[in-house]
Amino acid sequence: MASGFGRRMKKEKLAMTIENIPMVERVVKEAKNSKVGEIILVYRNSNVKSILNGYHIKTIYNNQAYLGQSQSIKLGVKGSNNKTEAYMFFVGDQPYLKCDTINKLIDEFNKDKDHIVVPIYGENRGNPVIFPVKFKEDLLKLQGDIGARGIIKDNINSVKFINIRDEKQGRDIDDVESYCNLETND
Repeated sequence: MASGFGRRMKKEKLAMTIENIPMVERVVKEAKNSKVGEIILVYRNSNVKSILNGYHIKTIYNNQAYLGQSQSIKLGVKGSNNKTEAYMFFVGDQPYLKCDTINKLIDEFNKDKDHIVVPIYGENRGNPVIFPVKFKEDLLKLQGDIGARGIIKDNINSVKFINIRDEKQGRDIDDVESYCNLETND
């Protein structure tokens, strides 16, 4: 999901670099090196899409990004392969996520393909979250900018929480302060 407006950052944060690599590219690079079967970039800004031109991934322009995160989710679900078993939702501003963590979440999903898989970084829930295909219709009904939290809440008995030791992987960059803190702490 890479079609947010970055209002708190006041600029296109996904193109901002960490260790000389744009944030969104760091996330896609790790996903490409993981067990993820299909990568779909849902974008709003053509500059974000152009950063990823060499990765040979499917891209979908979100012309209704103003409707919130739900629109990105729906476009990703609709654009996915018909044979998909699950939807794994990444955010483009989580630059320290590693392919080992992605694979750990996928492996946990593969143990029981009826469960939603949610990573926990320290005390906080994070991304990427995996939803089994049985939640497709629920995902397509989402509205607004809150993502799929309601589906998780309404199906808490079908959620598998996975602790991720490296809390840094769960960090997302929402504003200038969080970006500056990443730069000075690394």
